[in-house]
Amino acid sequence: MIDKRFLQYLLLMTTLTACKAETPHVDSVGQEFPYELETLAEGLEVPWEMEIVDDGRIFFTERPGVVRVMLDGKLLPEPVIHLEEPFRTGGEGGLLGLALDPEFLTNGFIYVYHTYESNGEVLNRVLRLKEANNVAIIDRVLLDGLAGAQNHNGGRIKIGPDGHLYITAGDRYQPEMAQEENSLGGKILRIARDGSIPHDNPFPGSPVYSYGHRNPQGLAWDPMNGKLYASEHGQSAHDEINRIEPGANYGWPLIEGDVTLAERPELKTPWIHSGSETWAPSGMTFVSKGPWKGQLLVANLRGNQVLKINLSSDRQEVEGIELKFREWGRIRNVSEGPDGSLYIMTNNRDGRGRASPADDKIYRLMPIWKE
Repeated sequence: MIDKRFLQYLLLMTTLTACKAETPHVDSVGQEFPYELETLAEGLEVPWEMEIVDDGRIFFTERPGVVRVMLDGKLLPEPVIHLEEPFRTGGEGGLLGLALDPEFLTNGFIYVYHTYESNGEVLNRVLRLKEANNVAIIDRVLLDGLAGAQNHNGGRIKIGPDGHLYITAGDRYQPEMAQEENSLGGKILRIARDGSIPHDNPFPGSPVYSYGHRNPQGLAWDPMNGKLYASEHGQSAHDEINRIEPGANYGWPLIEGDVTLAERPELKTPWIHSGSETWAPSGMTFVSKGPWKGQLLVANLRGNQVLKINLSSDRQEVEGIELKFREWGRIRNVSEGPDGSLYIMTNNRDGRGRASPADDKIYRLMPIWKE
């Protein structure tokens, strides 16, 4: 098992492995790389999130304000929806998270998170869309008035194992907001899929699920024990991966890294953090199939990589961290498909990367293993 104080050493010393061509690759521990690489889409405008339907369609967002769909491996030319005013984009804002309803093939509901402007103020909100035949309309606003700014907009939405929507909200550069229980900024939020507040939320009548966050951008549940994890951008390095407990306070801006306050023992320190390095972690997923089963993958923007975090059998300790896919630039998201394929989105056109003419891209890593 690895003590937290050795994680930084481990990160610096780990072999930097990457998937190169469309042929098997031998990784740092002598194992055959278990995926084959395919470029699924290219020439995209800052893709942010994607989900795969049981019928094989792939829906994804582009930050300038469109939801798009791929059918039979082909990107349809017309968007599913193009958001208009009061939608706005700029900085880290725009059309961000997306989630499909568990009954999507029956009800057509898509949930999206986007930035908008109201009376000169930048805010964020969650919409429910209604889709039919690859075209969607706005069905209703589920949650609005979330803190927004040029940066620190959070933006990830996921449907948890309990069927509720979980939403990450940033602090819009107002750190004190993260500690205010009556504010929705700097929080992880939880609402029902009709926008109502679940009766078992930790703060009655409030969508707040956890607080003390700076700019959380990733959510994933460990399929082996149901625990929720979140990724979060630190102020100066000290990027975090946290285990999320309902009602818990994750300390921002009072603490970061391994700092603790004797007078505030309830403040949660990170499960792991990047120390003096910068990851800028975003989307994340637990692998549920194949040789990487049980391992946590975390997309890194500034880090230009995916973290592969290997957990102990009891899911309590980190046994190793490997850095993957470092030649693709800024990576916004990593997700797993029903067949065990991994999907990776680049964000080299987000204003901070070095874009090639073919950027941005969605890569698919297809399994070459058999269960």
